[in-house]
Amino acid sequence: MDLAPKNQDQQHPQYKRDRASVDTLIAGEATDYNLSELARLIIRYRGFPGARDIQSDLKKVLQKWNHTEETLYEKTRKIHAKGEVYRKQKSDQEDWL
Repeated sequence: MDLAPKNQDQQHPQYKRDRASVDTLIAGEATDYNLSELARLIIRYRGFPGARDIQSDLKKVLQKWNHTEETLYEKTRKIHAKGEVYRKQKSDQEDWL
């Protein structure tokens, strides 16, 4: 018997690391790397039943940098076409979640 409410928010497994990334975005500028991170995190949390603070803050950053999701994705497609935004990072850990 499942007694947990059906609308209970979930804890995302990457929440702690993502919260730190979102805080960096809030304080940062719209660099190629930050725009790519913003797009990645918006996609990650789209439709996720929880992490409402992260979802709200991602929307705030999107507005702060004068983008809609569509314009952000258009910009980041161009950034990724160059293929260098994540190559500068020294982590070999893959981030698929």
